[in-house]
Amino acid sequence: MKLRLSILFMIIFTLLLSACGQKGIENQLDYPVNDFSAVTEENKPFEKKNLDGKIWVADFIFTNCADVCPPMTANMTKLQKMVAEEDLKNVEFVSFSVDPTVDTPEVLAAYAKNFGLDSTNWTFLTGYSQEFIETYARETFKTLVKKPQEGNQVIHQTYFFLVGPDSKVKKTYAGYEEVPYEEMISDIKTLQ
Repeated sequence: MKLRLSILFMIIFTLLLSACGQKGIENQLDYPVNDFSAVTEENKPFEKKNLDGKIWVADFIFTNCADVCPPMTANMTKLQKMVAEEDLKNVEFVSFSVDPTVDTPEVLAAYAKNFGLDSTNWTFLTGYSQEFIETYARETFKTLVKKPQEGNQVIHQTYFFLVGPDSKVKKTYAGYEEVPYEEMISDIKTLQ
């Protein structure tokens, strides 16, 4: 009888340990996403509530960007295609313009057309002030956006941000070079 109890205890203990080993998103952040109000590349109103209950991947770009933004958008396009191939549902992509006075809806629409992306679940946003996007990026996504007094190149970081259905930033990833696509797909699956 003691042997059976010992074996049963070992099985239960092993099952409990293996359940503890199931991991969610590694190094999860859980920053709450603040409300915002913007317009899309189609010149339609758009707010955070449009994304409530959805998984979304965000980045910060601008159309006059001389270096990092076109590769970032191409990388996001690749991620969008991988999400579609994996048949992952309820996933949106959001690109915030960090140069809203230049990036009108029409300019953003023309920019988006260059990448062969699927516009059904990817929204480009503008229609807010420069001060707003700099503060919003810093306070919500803990990332830098700054438009210098001179020149037309906005300073910004090159991360992709994964936001869960609970409207919290879950994780950041390299969005320019060495993009961890498989890790991002895995993390998106975890949130499904």
